[in-house]
Amino acid sequence: MDRNAALALLKEHVTTESLLGHCLATAAVMKGLAKELGEDENLWELIGILHDIDFQEIEEDMEKHGEVGYEILKAAGISDEIALPIRYHNHMLHECEYTTPVEICLQTADSVSGLVIACAYVKGGKITDVSTKTVTKKYKAASFAAGCDRSRIAMSDVLLPRERMYEIAIAEITAIKDELGLC
Repeated sequence: MDRNAALALLKEHVTTESLLGHCLATAAVMKGLAKELGEDENLWELIGILHDIDFQEIEEDMEKHGEVGYEILKAAGISDEIALPIRYHNHMLHECEYTTPVEICLQTADSVSGLVIACAYVKGGKITDVSTKTVTKKYKAASFAAGCDRSRIAMSDVLLPRERMYEIAIAEITAIKDELGLC
């Protein structure tokens, strides 16, 4: 599966621009983290694109999230290499300890992507004005982008320094800013 096929599959199940943007931003961060860690960039990007494939259909029911996504992916012939990290990424349903780099980074990318984009919005949508200092400051303000789980962002600390993770997230989201409607 390539990026275009993953996006086509995602768009069969997700129609809201905000959720599509979230999946693209998560995918961009996943790709950057994979590159940094010497992992498969294309594989991790696909996982990021597809990680919330079920979210709209299940109407955000966290008792189903990930499980329904896994079923959708398996029905589409997607391998467990992609489908399993997506199945288990719902930390509210699967209280397992995330130990592999892909599991850890999906947790981080899922939340940090939202934090970085929220930082861009307070800068008038200018992702190019977001710095690691900005993200660090906003991370500490729990009321800012409150839906971005700080503990999930911190999970990647075992793999790379937080500031480096922020640099990667900002750079990768900047690289797809036009797709996300940012400047």
